[in-house]
Order: sequence, then structure tokens, then C-alpha cells
Amino acid sequence: MTRLTFNTGLRPLWSPDSRTVFFSSNQAGNFDIYSKPANGSGPDQQVTDEPIGVFPGAITSDGQTIVFRQGGGSGAMDIGMLRLEGGREPEMLLTTSFDEHTPKLSPDDRWLTYVSNESGRDEIYVTRFPTGGKWQISTEGGTEPMWSRDGRELFYRNGELMMSVAISPGSEFTPGRPIVLFESPYVLKDGPGATNYDVTPDAQGFVMIRDAGGGITGPTQQIILVQNWLQELERLVPRP
Repeated sequence: MTRLTFNTGLRPLWSPDSRTVFFSSNQAGNFDIYSKPANGSGPDQQVTDEPIGVFPGAITSDGQTIVFRQGGGSGAMDIGMLRLEGGREPEMLLTTSFDEHTPKLSPDDRWLTYVSNESGRDEIYVTRFPTGGKWQISTEGGTEPMWSRDGRELFYRNGELMMSVAISPGSEFTPGRPIVLFESPYVLKDGPGATNYDVTPDAQGFVMIRDAGGGITGPTQQIILVQNWLQELERLVPRP
């Protein structure tokens, strides 16, 4: 375990070549996107300079464009993108009076999934990247979307349920019906834009944070009672 950042660091995102980590930090005032070599060999480099908080969500497979979530707090959250080459001027993709967040690109960069509350609750949607069309994926609420490495499945969470939607290959976006993979009280996201799990490359396993006993709201403190500890101490450290 090696500490990478020494200022506030949120929403870490790997570059495709695994050499760089992008993250959001407020070390200059507002939350902006920064980058840093993954081996810690260089300083934080500021990528954006925006008056509204910016948080990275996805990066294209060529490593040249970051998709981000902007806003929050008292204002609506929107989704935009930033090309790392050139003038680095943000381009907004989804700007409505509703909250859009947690953008995730499909492996082929053709589709962008995200969360929106336009229906009155958080649901999972997909749009063509960088823009065009919209498909609702979840039907009974959804957060924390994540693509499989081959783009054939789209995962998301609905409370303690882990959901999966099959994606048919082809020139058009063709989703299946949501199915429940399993139900378990693993820790949920800690705020908009977060995804509190990852999927193994073969899509057969998940990396998740186990709840320590407090349900989906988080871990609880525990009291551990140890009896006869003096006898155990004398056995391990006998008196001279």
C-alpha cells in the first residue's frame, strides 16, 4: 500500500495504459480534475479550471478524452467531456434541470451510460457517445452502472440487488431485460458519481466492499469480549 495523493482526492480513474491516475481535488479551491503518474513519480497536474466542481467518470480507450460530471450541491449535475489535446475546453453532453451523473463509457466508446433522476428517482440510461438517442435500462430504480470488458453486459445496483442487462452486439443499441444476479448488503456508493464495486475481466466475479454489520448504510462499531486473557498472556510470554 502506497499513498498516492496528499491532498483531497476523490473519484480516481485509471488511464487506459495504467500509467496515470485522474482524480478530483479541491486543493486550488473548487473541485477540479487532476492527474498524477500512478507510480507517484511526479506532482499533481491540474487538468481543468472550472468555477463549478468537476469529477472524472470515464476515459476513452485512446486516453484522449475524459467524460466528467459537473455541478452538485444546490445546482443540477450535468455530464460533459474534455479532450486532453488542444485547448482543453469542456464540451457539455447532457445539461437539463435534472441530475445526470456517474458516466461510464462502453469498451468500444460508442455508448455512454449514466444515472438520471428525470423520472422522479434514479434510473440507468444509455445514450450514443458523444450524443444522440436515449434508452432507459433500469425499470425499478438504479445506480452505479458498470460495463463488462466485452461490452456485452451492463451492470448496475438497485439497493442490495446487483442487476445485469445483456447487450446484443450490432450497429444499434439493443438491451435485454434487467435480471437479478444476487442480493447482498455490500456497501453502496458514497455519493453521486461513485461506483463502489468493480467487475473482473471475465465478468464472472465482482470486487465489492463487505458491510461490517450496519446494513446498506455502512459499517457499525463492534465490541469484542476476550476472556481469560491473563492466562493466554502467561502462556505466550512466560515469566522468567
